[in-house]
Amino acid sequence: AELVSQMTDLASHQFDAGDSGRASETLRMIQHYAEKIQNGVAVDSKKLKNAELLMQRTSYRLKDILGNASYEDRQALEATLKELDQVQSQLMLQVFKK
Repeated sequence: AELVSQMTDLASHQFDAGDSGRASETLRMIQHYAEKIQNGVAVDSKKLKNAELLMQRTSYRLKDILGNASYEDRQALEATLKELDQVQSQLMLQVFKK
């Protein structure tokens, strides 16, 4: 979750610098790691609440990036945001199961 958060900051900086190609690649990596988080949630429940809060903040940052993004970049951002929202929902469910 920390890596996804840091990569979101990197994508934001890349978009701000006008490097949407690299930013799109970073978004694909974010999606990949979000899938790994989703698959590993049931296996390791340490610090689950912190991970859920971090994913929530990361989703908010991506929404901010989406608001300023060009039309061409929106599809990748929306797909990444959808993936992160699913991960956050799964994390939240796991938190309340504990």
